Order: sequence, then structure tokens, then C-alpha cells
Amino acid sequence: MSEYNMTDNFPILDFDENRAAIIMPDPFRFAKNGPIPARGVLCFFQDVIEELQKNGKLKLLGHLTSEIGEHPVYEYLHEGTKVVVFQPGVGAPLSAAFLEELIAVGVTKFIVCGACGALNPESVAGHPVVLTSAVRDEGTSYHYLPPAREVKAHTKAVVALEKVLQRAGIDYLTAKTWTTDAIYRETKGRRNLRMQEGCEVVEMEAAALFAVAQFREIPLGQVVYTGDLVIPEGWDARDWNKRTEARHLVFDLAVQAVLEL
Repeated sequence: MSEYNMTDNFPILDFDENRAAIIMPDPFRFAKNGPIPARGVLCFFQDVIEELQKNGKLKLLGHLTSEIGEHPVYEYLHEGTKVVVFQPGVGAPLSAAFLEELIAVGVTKFIVCGACGALNPESVAGHPVVLTSAVRDEGTSYHYLPPAREVKAHTKAVVALEKVLQRAGIDYLTAKTWTTDAIYRETKGRRNLRMQEGCEVVEMEAAALFAVAQFREIPLGQVVYTGDLVIPEGWDARDWNKRTEARHLVFDLAVQAVLEL
């Protein structure tokens, strides 16, 4: 058992390597429903999930809960294999907590699908991007890994995503992302700094999800599509949340990729 000591640095740098916590997720939450699928897709697109549900393609397994209310956990059958599908909220703390709860009940292989902001003015909206690493400009990852500037996606998950994209003949990018907690503090200076260190896109969860997965020793990767444009000249929404085709595409890619894990 490790001994936790306060440092003279900022609290976020006080990493405790002890794997036991006072509060732990419930591993028996879905026990009465039988075994839960080992593979899961965290899908940030509520509209995609609602359409799948409307078309009878999702089976309700149960719910995770937060102060917001109940968050349904679904089972999705793809080519004879059952996959968990779940919308993990928005932002690093909530999505990381839900990831923990899904891991605890037996989901141990994940692909995440979502959207991102593009930092490069040459970026084309709706383009698939496989995230390979994330700059840790959020708080959650520091509770799972020692302080560092970046965290990498799991190699096997990245390989699985690239395999699926290449098999489908789809053009895509691999990129480092900037994970931030504050969408209204994406200043010109911070954006330029992230570009200088190699970030092509920005979002709010990847660093935390990569860190939780690394801490729990499970494979997890993420595929996104380029949405809004975040450049010094100003913000361009580019109808990022109305790109139905791109949203369905990255969901389908995530499902196919998780079956490769």
C-alpha cells in the first residue's frame, strides 16, 4: 500500500498511486440481468442512440445514474456479437465516472466516438480522426496517472480503428488532441500553444478516458469527426452537431473497431 503525502505543488499534482479508494463502483449493478457484453462503445451522439432505439436496434440493460437522472445502458447486436452502447454525458469527470462503472460491471474493451473542434484552418468538416494521444489540460486524468503533459491512447485500439478505416477505404487522419475543461477559455494564446506542440483538434474527454483505461489496464481508443473550427480569426460552428452522416459513420466505425479488440 502506498503512502500518500501532500506536495508543495498545486493540489492537482498530488498524485496518489494507491489503487483502493473509499468509494468504488458497484460490480453487481446489472448482475440480475446475466452477463454483460465485454465490448462497449461510448457514443456521445444522443441523436444516433435515439434513432437506433426508435428502430428497435437497442435492448435496455439497465441504467447508470447521476444527479441529472438516469442514463440508459443498451445492448446492440452487430454481426452476431453483442456490444454495450452508452452515452457518457459531457466533460471529463462525468464520462470518466461512467467509464469506471461500466468497467466494474464487466465491460473491458472500449471504443469511443464523438466530435471535436478543429484547430487547423485547413481542416475539412466531417472528416474522421483517430486520436493517438491527448494533452492533459483537464483535471480528471491527474487522479489516475502521475502528472505528465500527455497521455496516449491504447495501441491496440488505435490499430483496430485504423484497420477498420483502411478496410472500408475511408480517408482519415491520426492526431493528437487537446483535452480541455473550459470551452469558453480556448484563447488564441492557448490554441496557438497547443498547435505548436502538435495538437490538431480539441475536445473535452479523451485525456481522462485514456487515463482511466490505462489505470484499469484495459484497451480504449477514440474516433471523432472534425466539427467546429477554432482559429484565431474566430469561431465557426460549421453546423458541427447537424452532420448526421458523419455522426453515424463514426458510430459504425466504433462498433466495427471494438469487435477487433
